[in-house]
Amino acid sequence: MQGTSHGGMNNGSEQKCPVLTTANGSPIGVQQALTAGPRGPVLMQDVALLEQMQHFNRERIPERVVHAKGSGAFGTFTVTQDVTRYTRARLFEKVGKKTDVFLRFSTVAGERGAADAERDVRGFAVKFYTEEGNWDLVGNNTPVFFVRDPYKFQMFIHTQKRHPQTNLRDMDMQWDFWSLCPESLHQVTILFSDRGIPASYRHLHGFGSHTYSLINAKGERVWCKFHFRSMQGIRNMMDDEAAALIGRDRESHQRDLFEAIARGEYPKWKVSLQVMTQAQAQTFRWNPFDLTKVWPHKEFPLIEVGVMELNKNPENYFADVEQAAFKPSALVPGIGPSPDKMLQARLMSYADTHLHRLGVNHHQVPVNKPRCPVMNYIRDGALAEGAYGAAANYWPNSIEGAPKPNPVYADPSWNLGQTIVDRFDSTSDHDDYTQPGNLYRMFDEGQRDRLTRRIAGGLGQARKEVQMRQLCHFFRADPDYGMRVARHLGVDVSAFTGAEHAATIVVNPAARGAAKA
Repeated sequence: MQGTSHGGMNNGSEQKCPVLTTANGSPIGVQQALTAGPRGPVLMQDVALLEQMQHFNRERIPERVVHAKGSGAFGTFTVTQDVTRYTRARLFEKVGKKTDVFLRFSTVAGERGAADAERDVRGFAVKFYTEEGNWDLVGNNTPVFFVRDPYKFQMFIHTQKRHPQTNLRDMDMQWDFWSLCPESLHQVTILFSDRGIPASYRHLHGFGSHTYSLINAKGERVWCKFHFRSMQGIRNMMDDEAAALIGRDRESHQRDLFEAIARGEYPKWKVSLQVMTQAQAQTFRWNPFDLTKVWPHKEFPLIEVGVMELNKNPENYFADVEQAAFKPSALVPGIGPSPDKMLQARLMSYADTHLHRLGVNHHQVPVNKPRCPVMNYIRDGALAEGAYGAAANYWPNSIEGAPKPNPVYADPSWNLGQTIVDRFDSTSDHDDYTQPGNLYRMFDEGQRDRLTRRIAGGLGQARKEVQMRQLCHFFRADPDYGMRVARHLGVDVSAFTGAEHAATIVVNPAARGAAKA
């Protein structure tokens, strides 16, 4: 029998509302399941219900392997100083020029449900929508990273995730890896310092971290690092503050960023460069392409280039933030890679993960789509857009009007001297202790105490042999660093090294000299 309770035409007020439709645009008359009688069963011909359930089952895409929990906003980058002597990149071509940007903040290790205020490195990824394509600068809130060899990257991330048996975060895994990788000490010292828990995304610095190349209109290349310094100042939380905040609000940083922009309090960052010439790189006292090292600001001072402002919240979190895809391989003329081993690996790795997570046409998602004409011979694939018609899908071709390469955009060749391509040991012939030791010696008494207590809190959960191995690294960076951690662990250094060896455990000359001073 035909139903009557919902039949008939809508009244005038209802007609003013948009009509509910299926995904293919067909209007829906009644949003209730179609059943054989009031008590069912449901009929297979209720295609609107089936469509709704099927789409719901597929609403979620795989979360990012790292940087899964994130927040984002749109804004602008404005050039304030002329740097055209270093780069021909169009976004820097004149003072006052504005370029649209999208910035995604994130935590590195946590899953999508992680709390914002946890002790973790923060991702700082910026997409510049330039007239010569999108430029993605994919960095962190720290200028260095835990490893310099890409072979160790995936292994490091495994230690930050959950134990394969217990499914728990495991301090023994983390410290076992760190103790076997002394190059991680610089980043570990930053992570467990008072800057390890930013108070909000608005109150942290951002860094490109890697070394990149800049190429000017004459084809001259310099090496550079990118810095974003918060104009709101730096604010951080102590452990007890963060724990209390997490208990009240697991989305504290997301809430702060969204509400600040909604109020019109637009956060800003001053954007600067550090520049090193090829001649300086060849004679520099350590590898300038080492991701675990910084360039001293006294020798390579910051050169201001502009100001970045975030002034527009996303309209839809999933569409704009969750589907945002950043990849270091998204470069533009005038900005290029360097011999940084980690950067070289990330050029492939980040693009590849988006192919898996979002699909082969992830660059056509609106938040990732370039704001300039895109001309290429890439075709088809899932969810492909574009009315190509009979246009050529191959190169070279002799078809009039088909896109062609232009040598004016070619980068100059790399002159790296007598280069030997081999699998070099990234742990040998490196000083992994001077910089973390220098950083430690910059801390005041209270900062040193909190740093070493935090480290001991995590390291104390690792096996004794891991604790001893890691202690050696702290001693090599600075004797006081090692002694404080040992004391907080309840370890008698002379008991496990012998009094004679305890006196010689510090092998880093800079740390030994600082200790005598």
